[in-house]
Amino acid sequence: MQKDPFQRLGLDREVLTVSQLNQRARHLLEDVFPQVWVEGELSNLARPASGHMYFTLKDSNAQVRCALFRQNALRVRQALRDGLAVRVRGKISLFEGRGDYQLIADTVEPAGDGALRLAFEALKEKLAAEGLFAAERKQQLPAHPRRIGIVSSPTGAVIRDIISVFRRRAPQVELTLIPTAVQGREAIGQIVRALKLADAQGFDALILARGGGSLEDLWCFNEEPVARAIAACVTPIVSAVGHETDVSISDFVADVRAPTPSAAAELLAPHSGDLQQRLDSLRRRLILRIQDRLTRERLRLEGCARRLRHPGERLRQQSQRLDDLDMRLRRAFERQLHIRQERVARLDTRLAAQHPGRNLALLRQRLENLSARLPRATNAILREQRQRLDGLMQTLHIVSPLATLGRGYSILLDDKGQAIRSAAQTKNGQRLKAKLGDGELEVRVEDNHQTPVTLSLLD
Repeated sequence: MQKDPFQRLGLDREVLTVSQLNQRARHLLEDVFPQVWVEGELSNLARPASGHMYFTLKDSNAQVRCALFRQNALRVRQALRDGLAVRVRGKISLFEGRGDYQLIADTVEPAGDGALRLAFEALKEKLAAEGLFAAERKQQLPAHPRRIGIVSSPTGAVIRDIISVFRRRAPQVELTLIPTAVQGREAIGQIVRALKLADAQGFDALILARGGGSLEDLWCFNEEPVARAIAACVTPIVSAVGHETDVSISDFVADVRAPTPSAAAELLAPHSGDLQQRLDSLRRRLILRIQDRLTRERLRLEGCARRLRHPGERLRQQSQRLDDLDMRLRRAFERQLHIRQERVARLDTRLAAQHPGRNLALLRQRLENLSARLPRATNAILREQRQRLDGLMQTLHIVSPLATLGRGYSILLDDKGQAIRSAAQTKNGQRLKAKLGDGELEVRVEDNHQTPVTLSLLD
């Protein structure tokens, strides 16, 4: 069992080295303060390449050096920076090499307003990355709204200020309050529901308003559900949360940010005096335009009246033109008729020259001539072909082997029908066929005088 560290100081006349002194002091501090939470402001933050973090934690009267080693620094999700209020958990120790008293931290959390600011910046970066703050998705406010919805608390000076501005500048605009809480945890859900309800009622524009307060009081307008409900609204929306110096996430997501609720009302409430002045100007311009148009149309009418003639004169002109067209038509008809008659006469002459009776007579005479020539030509061709056939028969008889056989010659054939032209083509004892001029003989070679004769005694 470890001894009480304070008992180590009761030794008389024990001389310690500096290293021993620092070591005993470190054990003493670590035994007495094994874990402690300390709140303060970050300063002198250093991040060397080792991944460790070193900083000073201070308040208005004192400070302590802190070390956050790499394995613990990786677990810190917040972005640490000088001036941030944090809570640090760790053990008190002493760096023996320099004799520095320090806090070895294992956890760092934002504290107080610093936590809210850190959460604000984190949500702002997230929504900006998603494009909820993009200028191209923001809508224009209507120039002359007729119905406006106000999402705010029914009590307090905010709603009275907005009504006062509209009553003074644009009393004709219809205002509708969609009540909701604007502070506390329950306000988040109420604001989301009020925005959805207001967006579904067809207002020309919406005002999301709240008076000033601390960061904690305005925090419901920095929550992600409220920001997404504003982004989902199809109705143009003006964010007027807090005073002019207050900035909320709702201001970034809304189509227009107003520094105060009264300023939001002035953005959507055109001054009746300005409208009346503009209306008078438009009326004067309209009267001038009408007078100018009447003058131009009167001059045009007078010009048309000068060019207008009596219908009788127009009819006479048209009648004369009709007579002229009639005469031109008759002349053209007679000219075309004469041309057609001449063409018909020419065609009659050509037709008579090409009459089929004349051609028939010529063809009949030619047919008779051909009929007389055909028998003569046929007989001449037959005689010529008969003489040619006789000559060919005589020639064939002269070269035919049958004529040679008829003179006493014969042809020897082997068993394949091939003619024997040399004794070397035969073998002794081979059977051959002798073809004569009249009939055939079966013969056998007794001796071809090429090989020794060895006849069988039985043959």
